[in-house]
Amino acid sequence: MNQKLTFNRRCYRLLSQVPAGRVTTYKALAEALGTKAYRAVGRAMNQNPNPIQVPCHRVVNADGHLGGYAFGLERKQQLLEAEGLEIRSGKIQDFKSKLHPLV
Repeated sequence: MNQKLTFNRRCYRLLSQVPAGRVTTYKALAEALGTKAYRAVGRAMNQNPNPIQVPCHRVVNADGHLGGYAFGLERKQQLLEAEGLEIRSGKIQDFKSKLHPLV
């Protein structure tokens, strides 16, 4: 259990670097954490205990589609659009320019 919490916290810490109006991907988060466990990143986002501080709505699929969201895709789209992103047919427009590099 401790290992899982540690992984989740590492995900949240890294995600907190992504500013409003930018996004990252499940894959990019996993790779920045040194793993290929993309689904584990998705689970961590779904288990996010504080979506105000940890903006899990800024994590999307590698192709720019919104992916999942614990509060529903409609809400995820609203949050991203409120941050200035344009979304059509469930996909972020000009996706590559909206990606935030993770370190």
